[in-house]
Amino acid sequence: MRPSLFRGWRNKCPRCGQGHLLKGYLKVADSCAVCKLDYSHHRADDGPAYLTILIVGHLMAPLLHIVFVAWRPEPLVLFSIFAVGCVGLSLYLLPRLKGAIVGFHWARGMGGFAQTG
Repeated sequence: MRPSLFRGWRNKCPRCGQGHLLKGYLKVADSCAVCKLDYSHHRADDGPAYLTILIVGHLMAPLLHIVFVAWRPEPLVLFSIFAVGCVGLSLYLLPRLKGAIVGFHWARGMGGFAQTG
């Protein structure tokens, strides 16, 4: 399962690790161009968004508290820096977590994926 999660994180096919998993930013391709694994029945749904919110919230909230207590920056400066940080981290994590979830589903034979090795 670990290789398929890592391949999905890298936007690669969970089976062969060579073809692209996503076409565009979040759209999952219909199938792998290399090994022809069918992705059309994947069910990532809202899982990547929930995980992104969970990770970004748990990273940024303590960091926000630490920065506020240590340096007491102006509220607008604090908001501006952390807003950009939250958006940037969310945009980085979302497609990677979607790929990892599709890889997890493939490795476990969930969501319509037949266990094909």
